[in-house]
Amino acid sequence: SETAAEVPQPSRDLLRLINEEPQPTVLSLLGEQLESARLLGRRVAELHRALGRPTDDPAFVAEPFTTLYQRSLYQSLRNVATRTFTLLRDRQAELSGEPGERVAQLLGREKEILALGAGIVGRKLTGKRIRCHGDLHLGQVLFTGNDFVIIDLEGEPAATPGERRLKRSPLRDVAGMLRSFDYAAHTALKRARQKSLGQAKDRPRLVAWARFWRQWVSSAFLRAYLGAMSGSDLIPVGEADLSRTLRFWLMEKALYEVRYELDYRPDWLVIPVLGALELLDD
Repeated sequence: SETAAEVPQPSRDLLRLINEEPQPTVLSLLGEQLESARLLGRRVAELHRALGRPTDDPAFVAEPFTTLYQRSLYQSLRNVATRTFTLLRDRQAELSGEPGERVAQLLGREKEILALGAGIVGRKLTGKRIRCHGDLHLGQVLFTGNDFVIIDLEGEPAATPGERRLKRSPLRDVAGMLRSFDYAAHTALKRARQKSLGQAKDRPRLVAWARFWRQWVSSAFLRAYLGAMSGSDLIPVGEADLSRTLRFWLMEKALYEVRYELDYRPDWLVIPVLGALELLDD
């Protein structure tokens, strides 16, 4: 990476990227981490298949998507977006530098977010709703040295018990893990800046390399997950349904993160804001 003239840029469309085999350069740079991401993808799929297996317990029986449920999801996203944008406008004057600039960009694209969310309605989606992990990210995973253990299945801490028991698409957990990879990449950048690694002119290339890592690791995770879910009726069938469902949950997660960071960690706000903007730009 020190001698590379340009940083290779993989597609940001993960569903397109998972159909691309990593080139030798990618494998030489990320081989071990790609394999870890693949293993994690398989373990998450195994968790979902276990949670979605046939049962007589009504609290855990898998349920198909319905057009009414899809409409409720869209309305929920509209409510989330309204709360998020109201909070951003109320606090915008407090923001400066890159966070302020990125928030201003996001505020101008509220209609696009609603249009993305509208992709969840219109026709009945394939796939099913199950009891998921509910708060899946890298902090909920323990590495044993050669495998992963998924912990803390009590759901989102801020949610009510009733909300935690709701059945959702397994792709909501997948979206949480993909967003977590994005946070991991940005954390590395923040640490590099804190340690004064590189000069200001190097920052665009460091950002590009972080994006390169995130995209290939995310791709490896998602490819392994989808492979391990093959033959299951729990996730949408076909790229169109898969794409609109995954993008919906990624945006829902990013908007949640925007509100969380604004309330508790303003220095981290730019991460989910950039994540939402990239989703709109894909």
